[in-house]
Amino acid sequence: MGASWAPVLFFTVVWGAVGIVLPFFVPKGPNKGILQVILMLTAFTCWLFWLCCYMAQMNPLIGPALKNTTVLLMAREWQDYNPFLPKP
Repeated sequence: MGASWAPVLFFTVVWGAVGIVLPFFVPKGPNKGILQVILMLTAFTCWLFWLCCYMAQMNPLIGPALKNTTVLLMAREWQDYNPFLPKP
């Protein structure tokens, strides 16, 4: 799976709008600054989480593909070390 620029650009624009544009529309009040910071931090953390998840799928961490004979050999040899299997 290769990286595509379209999803990165789309979600950057969406979360950029939440973190840069929406804080200007917070109504006046005693908590205006806090609400603006909350919007900015929420947008950044959501964008960063999405980016990490998207990039992690480019090179997934999967285990090796083992043949059935190798798995059976490992099960036979490691039977004494597995606490969930009954002892012979």
